This record gives sequence, structure tokens and C-alpha cells, in this order.
Amino acid sequence: MSPTATVYAGFGPGPTEVFLVRALVVGGGGREHAIALELHRAEAEVVAATPNANPGIERLSMATLRTDLLDTSPIVEFALQQRVQLAVIGPEAPLANGLADALRAADIPVVGPDRAAARIEWSKRFCRELLAKQGVPGNPKFQSVTNLSELKSAVANFTGPFVVKPSGLTAGKGVWVQGSDFQTAVEGEAYAERLLASPSGRDGLLIEEKLEGEEFSQMAFVTDSGIYPMPAVQDYKRALEGNQGGNTGGMGSYSQRDHMLPFLSADQRDRALDILRQSVAALRAEGLAYRGILYGGFMLTTEGPKLLEFNARFGDPEALNVLSLYEPGDFAELMLGVATGRVDPDYVRFRLRATVAKYVVPVGYGSQPQAGALIELDEPSIEDMGVRLCFGSVEAAGAGRVKLTSSRGVALVGEASAIYEAHRRVESALAFVKGSYYVRHDLGSKADVATKVDHMRKLFSPNAKPSPLPLSVAAPDAAPESHGTATQILTE
Repeated sequence: MSPTATVYAGFGPGPTEVFLVRALVVGGGGREHAIALELHRAEAEVVAATPNANPGIERLSMATLRTDLLDTSPIVEFALQQRVQLAVIGPEAPLANGLADALRAADIPVVGPDRAAARIEWSKRFCRELLAKQGVPGNPKFQSVTNLSELKSAVANFTGPFVVKPSGLTAGKGVWVQGSDFQTAVEGEAYAERLLASPSGRDGLLIEEKLEGEEFSQMAFVTDSGIYPMPAVQDYKRALEGNQGGNTGGMGSYSQRDHMLPFLSADQRDRALDILRQSVAALRAEGLAYRGILYGGFMLTTEGPKLLEFNARFGDPEALNVLSLYEPGDFAELMLGVATGRVDPDYVRFRLRATVAKYVVPVGYGSQPQAGALIELDEPSIEDMGVRLCFGSVEAAGAGRVKLTSSRGVALVGEASAIYEAHRRVESALAFVKGSYYVRHDLGSKADVATKVDHMRKLFSPNAKPSPLPLSVAAPDAAPESHGTATQILTE
């Protein structure tokens, strides 16, 4: 065991005589807490490898390994010692570092692609060039840049607004968009020059056309037997209300009752799923198998969905929305099916409810976060309101108290029949969160969602009159759950 890795006895329930699976969760954020919650609800025994003492994960785990997630050997050793039958990798960095490869080499089934297939996330250049080579639709105009000469040529080739993207991993915070992060081509070129000279630019950059529309996230379970969609989600990257401020890992997100979005039709969603399906086929054409989560970040434009990027894992915060809707009982079997190559479609079940997730973050998050603030949480009162808590990057500080770090702290996830009702439920629950913190109060509000619907209406029909924002596209008497059907499952 590495000298920097420490095993702790967990605070979770003791071993049971019968359990479905013993599962390792890798990661210490809100996404991983949500994964651990669903595994626990499915009566799996949970162990965890985390870089921090996440209070929520600690409560659910039989044992935890505190370690650097890029230190692969102690994680594999811990998994073998704990006799795990399944591993679910949350963050992108361990995937890019080959953790899934090492666990599979130890005969442990893994939800998460090997390093070579995870390249679809950790190299944006590889992703764009793969899709172009294999003729997958949805690519915007782009040009790869590795030096100043190529940069000047690329900027000169873009007559309209453009976006600067580091090719490598930047935790969602390295992308600059003209009109938001810089105003002129000269300013964009200067930013790109700084990136090329920094560690963030060591793998090169992409200069891409700026797309106009609304972003949405479409995740799917991907394995040998097919592609199994989750509800669509819209997240909020900008730190401040009104979508101002810098890019973040995600301030929160919402999903709609019918698993579409207020501005996204079933046909448009299906076109995004077709891009997912063709992208998996493109990976396989290159000899790259994929067992894990594939998360497409899309922009809905007047030409249909365009791919912004792929992630090779659950989104954070998007996982908080979709996993809170998962029908309890079979999540461990679903994950094991993804890891071993064959999913039973009956396990792909999400309730028909709207959700809103909001992260409590340190003041200044997105620019100069002020770490160290103490937050008091009245968990019983929050849960009594029907709101789920997911702990992120926090430290336990006594009963009912946590200390914020420089990253996202605690997420509150509410559900209801309509998005704005779930938003109100979370806002009411925030009364039981005391201390110095920041949260986006506009996220998921009726007014905010209406601006997104109106934005797309103006793009598609500039002269059309505004229409009322529907409570939900689903019928009022729709069943409270949604089982996987033949039309929801995309097979190769």
C-alpha cells in the first residue's frame, strides 16, 4: 500500500448475510455520493476510494481508502483486499490515468472505459477528429492548434465568433467563448497564446465556431448490448445569476418530468442520441470497446443538436438529477450489467418527475473561492421537505456542521411535478442551511426557464408570439415511472 494511502473502517451498516454485490465507488464528490446512495438503496455493500473524507460516502461505506486517485496501485490493492465485485469510477482524471485498465487487469468489472476509449473526453482533439473521420454528425467547424503559427491561421479562418478550448482536461473551466469571456478576435487569440504557453495547453487547443442555442446534457449507459438513455438535463456552468461570471464545474441543474426539457423535443433528443450511438460505433471501428457512461454535452441549434464535448462518466451535477429519479432496487444490477457487457432493459427505469439540483459553494467560487467557511445543516428538516442532500468537497466539522473547501460543497436536490416547483422546494430547504456561502437562486425558477424557452423560440421563429411555459409536457395522468422499452434502447 502506498505510504500516502490510508484505509479507514467505515461508518456504514455491518455486513449482511445476503447482498447483491460488493461495490467500490471511486471519487469523493457529490456525484460519487449520489452513486453510493443508489448502490446502498439496492442493498449493495459499498466501499470507497476517496481523496477526501466525504461525510455522506463515509456513512454508507464499509471501508474507505483515503488516497490520491491518480495513484492506481493502492486502489487496485484495496479493491482486491475488499473482494469487490464491481467498481464505479466517478471522476475523469482516474479514467484518463488508466485506473479502469488496472482494475480490469485484476478481474474486477468496471463501470468506466479503458484509458484509450476515455480519450474521447481527455483529448478534445481526438474526439473531433474521430467524429470527422467516421462521418458522425454534430461536429461544429473546428481547427486544431499546437503552435502560434497554427493559432494565427485558425483565427484568420474564422470570420464569425469563436471558442477557445484546451484539448486536455480542465474540469470544465478552461473554455472561453467570444461575447462572454472575450469580446474581440484579438483578445481570443491572446488568451489562446497564454494557454499554449501554460500546462493547460500542453496537449494543444481547439478553435471552434461559436454555436447559438441552448446547452443540454444527454447521458447514457453504454455497454456491449446497447446504449440506454437517461433523462435529459440542463446544467448551469456560469458562477453567477443571470449566467454571468466565469465557468465552473457546474452550479446546479434541472430535468423535466417527461425526461425531455422545456425547449427540447423528443425528436431533437433522439437526434442527440443518434450522435451518441454513432460515436460509440466510431470508437469500436477504431478497436475501442466501451463499457461505462457516455455523457454528451450538446448545443441545440436551429440545425439540430451539435456536440460541444463528450465526457466518459456521469456528469456532476447531472448525476444528482437522474440518479434521484432512478427506481430503487436494481441499480447495482444495472451497474454490474454495464460493467460486464449486457444490460437487462427492465433495469433502466426512471420516475416521471421534475428535479432541480443546486450546489452550495464557497463565496467567490468560480474566481477566488474563500475556503474554510463553516456551514450548519439541519439534515432532518431538509429531508422532511423531500429534498436530498449530496455532499461534495467538504470536511466534517462536528454534528450538523461541515467546512467548505475551495470547490463545490453540498448539493440540495428537490423533485416535483414541474421544474419551478422543484426549484421552490430546494429554495425552502435552504432555510436549513446556515453560514456564509453562495448558491444560484435563479437556477430552475419559472422566470429563468422561460428565458431559455423564449431564446429557442426566437431562434427558430423570430416573429412568433411567446407561448406560455408548460407545467410539463407529460400528460397529467402519466404513470409515475418510466421503464426501458424497445424505443428507448439503441443497439448496435
